[in-house]
Amino acid sequence: MDLQLKGEAAIVTGGASGIGLACAEALAREGCPVAIWDVARDVGAVADSLAKKFDVTTAGLSVDVSSLDSVSAALEQSESNLGPIVHLVHAAAVTSGQFGFPFTNVDPKSWHRVLNVNVMGMVHVAQLLAPGMISRRNGTMVFVASVAGQIGSQTDPPYSASKAANINFAQCLAKDLAPHLVRVNTVNPGMVQTPLNRQVWQAWNDQQPLDKRRSYDDWAGDKVRNIVPLGRWQSAEDIADMVAFLSSARAAQVTGQTINVDGGFVMHW
Repeated sequence: MDLQLKGEAAIVTGGASGIGLACAEALAREGCPVAIWDVARDVGAVADSLAKKFDVTTAGLSVDVSSLDSVSAALEQSESNLGPIVHLVHAAAVTSGQFGFPFTNVDPKSWHRVLNVNVMGMVHVAQLLAPGMISRRNGTMVFVASVAGQIGSQTDPPYSASKAANINFAQCLAKDLAPHLVRVNTVNPGMVQTPLNRQVWQAWNDQQPLDKRRSYDDWAGDKVRNIVPLGRWQSAEDIADMVAFLSSARAAQVTGQTINVDGGFVMHW
């Protein structure tokens, strides 16, 4: 299926690893010039590798999405290198690094960074990218949230709350931007083996008595078998396939939607 994305510039935040990197690769494979925004030190090398692999123009920029100034500077440089940005994929996120069951286990001070990155980061990128998309009457935004934002996951309350905020704000954006033909959607990953998922396991494992601690593979494998009807992990590429579709002309009538790629974990009646 031709997604008709060739030549349309994209930004992927959190694009140096995990789901973000898979999204950047999916868009580059379709011929999109891609700017990768990340705090990772190797973001430039990741972007260079993408350029060589898919023969597209890329840029790898060190960006802190919790800083409006950092986002503004990165957007200016990205458009200078790639041209007008047509697509945004926002995958940058952090966890609290603490096991949050019960929620009183989490120091209230630990909420600030999670909300600044996961919520205000979303606000910053949307605030700065929307005007250009509005003026061109063309553009898409896809926000990577989480099923944790739908079910009130107790594992990491700050993370769950921030992902619920992502889902809600994306709907606000979709309503605001629809008259300008800019589409906004959210994709919720389920169980994906990423550095972020390992952080959740580590926070849980560190709280356990020595005799109850388990390896990541054992802990995660049991969790997948118990809560995912399809009985298997989702991959970063599974998420990226949905993101690329939602960014494309094939999804021209899809906006304001929250789509779970979770093996059936969260079902609605």
